[in-house]
Amino acid sequence: MPPDPERFVVTPYEVKGPIDYDRLREQFGTEPLTEALVARIGRLANGPVHPLIRRGIYFSHRDLGRLLDGVEKGTPFVLYSGRGPSGPLHTAHLMQFELCRWLQERFGSAMYIQITDDEKLWARGVSASETARWGVENLLDILALGFDRRTTHVFFDTRSIRALYPLAVEVAKRVNFSTVKAVFGFTPSTNVGLIFYTALQSVPCFFPSWESGTTIPCLIPCGIDQDPHFRITRDLAGPLGYPKPAILHSRMTIGLSGNQSVSTTGASTENAIFLDDAPAAVERKISHAFTGGRATVEEQRRLGAHPEVCSIWSMWRTGFAPDEAEFDAITRDCRSGALLCGECKGRLTERVTGFLADHARKREAVRPWAEELIVEEPPARPAVPGPGG
Repeated sequence: MPPDPERFVVTPYEVKGPIDYDRLREQFGTEPLTEALVARIGRLANGPVHPLIRRGIYFSHRDLGRLLDGVEKGTPFVLYSGRGPSGPLHTAHLMQFELCRWLQERFGSAMYIQITDDEKLWARGVSASETARWGVENLLDILALGFDRRTTHVFFDTRSIRALYPLAVEVAKRVNFSTVKAVFGFTPSTNVGLIFYTALQSVPCFFPSWESGTTIPCLIPCGIDQDPHFRITRDLAGPLGYPKPAILHSRMTIGLSGNQSVSTTGASTENAIFLDDAPAAVERKISHAFTGGRATVEEQRRLGAHPEVCSIWSMWRTGFAPDEAEFDAITRDCRSGALLCGECKGRLTERVTGFLADHARKREAVRPWAEELIVEEPPARPAVPGPGG
């Protein structure tokens, strides 16, 4: 049965129900990531397209074609992504950062990471000490993916406010309450910090242009649920005199329970593999995970399974089978019944535990220099609005 478009909800603060992505794209007014665009990315990247793109995890965009037009003319772009720290990261959280790492490597782009410790305090009621602690811990996990420390910059909101605030002021005076109320459903009881956050989250998109006094395009890979934030940002770009950021949207990741979304906050710890999970926890979670298998072994041997609804296949698809030949074999054998769920879970358990051990080593390797990347001072130039400000 196809998803019921009336039963799903996708906002920056809530994702629920079986998502109809075609319908959602129509509702949000985004463009499909076509085969032609994917091929362009491959040509310009001078190599195979990242699995997250070629397997359709990233499926929608805003102005990606225009950004690639600039690349073809020799115009560099920057990357921007962020994390709201309220607890440990799980493997699905790494998806957008892994794509950013690949784009940084292939296109030589500077990377801007925003750790929004203030937003989690305002939106979730997490204490300031907890958001600060998790902000540092999350940053280590992000940088462990292999970002180039020479061209990676971090805004840790409460620590970077001297750098962010002058431009945030210019952004904020162009955002009225009726706009954020309409987009996010804010009420009179919404705290003013959360209302202001929309302005602060827009700053990294424009910061490189503001700092340099030139026009520098920006690309934001993010979950489709974050698009409302950046619709406002894009509307502000023209009045501020900066280019509209291009957006690349991903689907929501299937949780181990079989839900179409792994919630960031308030989710059961059993619904995802967290980066600090012990091997025993990984084995337990995967062994109990929802699959697309049949009721009996005989039936599955005869009819095959349904990988599209399987949380185990989703993990292979989104990161744990980067080799296309291996992923194709897993998918083919799953459909045919040659690969049973127990064997597939065993393989994945071994792959995930190996990844977590390797990631933990890389995490410790970046610890000595990670906080050096945090931008704490404003640019060494007059704080002025953009060309159109």
